Amino acid sequence: MDPEHGLSGSQFETLFRTEYKGMLLFAIHYVKDEEAAKEIVQEAFINLWEKRESIDPAREVKSYLSASVRNRSLNYLRDNKRFNGTLLSLGGLLPMPTAEEGNSIEMKELSGAIHRAIEELPEKCREVFRLNRFEQMKYQEIADHLNISIKTVETQMSKALSHLRSRIRQT
Repeated sequence: MDPEHGLSGSQFETLFRTEYKGMLLFAIHYVKDEEAAKEIVQEAFINLWEKRESIDPAREVKSYLSASVRNRSLNYLRDNKRFNGTLLSLGGLLPMPTAEEGNSIEMKELSGAIHRAIEELPEKCREVFRLNRFEQMKYQEIADHLNISIKTVETQMSKALSHLRSRIRQT
């Protein structure tokens, strides 16, 4: 391999040794499952290795790796329908933090802001939102459960997400 192009084996090994643990914690932050997080991080490193010849080592490889882990984590959540009270459960209202930004104090503040914004919703709107985002109920299931039309569920979810977006942007 041309030493001026691509990621060398020793560069990859150094990257793996220095970044694996941080990437694992980053993935766990999203998926809340250590085994799934290990698989996600391993897949990200395998993908990086497979593309090593096209990667410019002078560029920020860690950013590429972080984005890969984040995207794989989000795909895992989507595919396994593991939506809960995390930022993802709010429908991507906020940009996802990078590994460096995963500060627990900031996350607690953000979590508090999200909780307050949810509590500000009118009662029926809040109930529809919680059933969908925290109980993983589909719109039709919510409509049946609350004895309301599916159109009402759609309207209430739209109002809830709009309110949350505006409140979170203010923080």
